[in-house]
Amino acid sequence: MSVLTRLTQEKFRLPSPPAIAIRILETFKKGEPSFEEIARIISSDPALTAKILRFANSSFFGLQKKVDNLSTAVGLIGLEALKNMALSFAIVQKFRGESSGGFSFELFWKRAVTSAVAASEIARTISLTSENIFVAALLMDLGILTMHLCRPQDYQQVFDEKRAKGLSVVEAERLVFGFDHQAVGQELLQEWNLPEGIWQLVGKHHFDYSLYCKNKKLTANMILCLADLCSSVYHGSGNVQKLQTLKKILQEVLRFEESETENFIDKIGQETVEILSVFEIEPGKMKPYSQILQEANEELAKLNISYAQLLVAHKQAKERAEKLAQELLEANKKLRELAYRDGLTGLYNHRYFQEILEREIKRARRYKKPLSLLMIDIDHFKKINDTYGHLHGDEVLKRLAQIFSESIRACDYAARYGGEEFSIILPETPLNGALNVAERLRQRVKNTPIVLADQEIRVTISIGLAAYENTQIEITRSQLISLADKALYQSKMAGRDRVTGVRI
Repeated sequence: MSVLTRLTQEKFRLPSPPAIAIRILETFKKGEPSFEEIARIISSDPALTAKILRFANSSFFGLQKKVDNLSTAVGLIGLEALKNMALSFAIVQKFRGESSGGFSFELFWKRAVTSAVAASEIARTISLTSENIFVAALLMDLGILTMHLCRPQDYQQVFDEKRAKGLSVVEAERLVFGFDHQAVGQELLQEWNLPEGIWQLVGKHHFDYSLYCKNKKLTANMILCLADLCSSVYHGSGNVQKLQTLKKILQEVLRFEESETENFIDKIGQETVEILSVFEIEPGKMKPYSQILQEANEELAKLNISYAQLLVAHKQAKERAEKLAQELLEANKKLRELAYRDGLTGLYNHRYFQEILEREIKRARRYKKPLSLLMIDIDHFKKINDTYGHLHGDEVLKRLAQIFSESIRACDYAARYGGEEFSIILPETPLNGALNVAERLRQRVKNTPIVLADQEIRVTISIGLAAYENTQIEITRSQLISLADKALYQSKMAGRDRVTGVRI
């Protein structure tokens, strides 16, 4: 199963490429296009044309001659570079949004542009010819954006796990999702039909520095990882440690002296500020490297304590931070549980059931797979409450919820619909399969004794189910629930303790 399929099992908000990007990619897919074809597509968007010309005239390219039209631009920088510039601007422009849930679109694209500039500069320094390096670095974390858009609550948990356990973002993603943003980004860009040279780099842009130390060869994938580290120096936290790491690696792989390394990183910062303005992204408080280094040195100079004292203070602060982060992680987990779990039975609540059903209906239509819905009602539940009291009635609800949870697959969803009524969603299950599940549940409930007030009682349930098999027909969530409800009503009218199913 692909990572995009696993990612969207619960939600269907997959990003799609901008229309103009699709047109450009389709033109290249047909074969080597003429400049006139690409120019005609780009020229249809005056704002995009203006950005490309500004980019071409920036210090990033360092052209001797001013570029004032697309024809001159392609002659100086090449058709492939022009295509990648257009794709970069179009994609960034589309995926801008308001910050939410601890995720900042503005910071995301600031980091992406800084990485793209850094990757290009490193590639030039080692004379690595790769016209894809800029756009690959720009889009290498697109998987993070996609995972956040599809499952924002789960991605918030990634942040929590990362802080609480000191994990890398890739490790935290694999812990929460079972895969990481590299795989998501690669598969998404493949689906968008971007060149193989781009999505292959995106799929493996995190690397172990020891690999370089072993073979002494700097690959394009490693360049992306170094570019990401450079970006984190300008936009992340813990700059002193990251600066030391980045300087060490650059001096090793680029054979730089100390002053050359600092000038190189400073140049990346200066170029980034210029390119951010082309992308219409505010640099904000982005400081040049020289200022970051100066402030870091000033802070270190203010520490008038011994090295041993510093280590003790750091250890104590780290322990307190880890403890607080763990407490925050646990608290956030509980909050997420409360948001979609029924407090009494532990099953999904009514609100979350509605969300799941909406998603599963869309998934059934998209992949042309059947979907079944069971509506379950406890027979004569009022009599149980009247005889034994509501507290004992709650025990019956909890016991039945346990039976339902134990009797369904991991991919199924059991929810408390309300009162003594439950619902179960069975993805990829046709009518016959759903009838078997329903009948098994009915018999297990009937044959399971429940002890109330020192008395052993047995309860029965009535089940109505609706199987959505003809996925060519559009059906709404409320329509599917209504059909299952009508089937449940027929079970009750026929004497209760039975199953009735309908096929759509």
